[in-house]
Amino acid sequence: MSGSEQALWTRATLGRDGRPLDLLTARFDRHRYAPHAHAEFTIGVCVDGAELIDYRGGRIRTGPGSIVVLAPGEAHTGGPAACEGYAYRAMYPDASLLAEGTLTLPHFREPLLDDPELAAALRLAHTELSLCPDPLEAESRIPWLLTALARRHSTARPVCDEIPGAGHIAHAVRDRLADELQSPPSLADLAADLGLSRYQLLRAFRTTMGMPPYAWLAQHRVERARGLLEAGRRPAEVAGLVGFADQAHLTRWFRRVLGVTPAAYRTSVIPVA
Repeated sequence: MSGSEQALWTRATLGRDGRPLDLLTARFDRHRYAPHAHAEFTIGVCVDGAELIDYRGGRIRTGPGSIVVLAPGEAHTGGPAACEGYAYRAMYPDASLLAEGTLTLPHFREPLLDDPELAAALRLAHTELSLCPDPLEAESRIPWLLTALARRHSTARPVCDEIPGAGHIAHAVRDRLADELQSPPSLADLAADLGLSRYQLLRAFRTTMGMPPYAWLAQHRVERARGLLEAGRRPAEVAGLVGFADQAHLTRWFRRVLGVTPAAYRTSVIPVA
């Protein structure tokens, strides 16, 4: 591999003690994959350049923003379509992750998909989970996006989206997350306790709260962090006390919610002696 070529693997976990999901961030100028297959789906988003993929007896040419879906067990290759090379982000989910909101396992007739909105969402989730593979965030985002992929572009029929008692479900989940903010339960376990699928739980929560569970918990953690910072605690200490992975994780969400870093907030609210 030349200096400009790279392949970085990251592993996210879908919920506490949940199933791992491999994420690949790659940029290649000359590298060509030999024919191979994966046991899982390959879901990729091209972010730069163009790639040529031999698949199902044909050839696919990707471009920036295109989504590629390769089925488990099906051989394929991959290589640059031009001298400038290509870059992409890919994930390798088990087939069941794409079927949480459908009645059957999905089948994709076309491997190359044009869906800018979904491509942007997949790329953003991949980027942020590669930097900080928070288990609840991964479990909140990945099944939801993969269900959208299957429902929009596969032959599988969607399940009914009406969730009776959605408000009660969402509030019960909210309370459990707030009570266990340092080590939140998995959404799969919460769903099982409520007699639901994980997709049903996610839909009920998003419909009621206007955001996915990880985003609600992150904002709740920020509010708890504010109180600790106002009491004189330092950001590095506060991060662990409210359940963030580290100070960088706290800072990322603190700025999203309040527009400033935890250190700047602490300085502004603690009087100078």
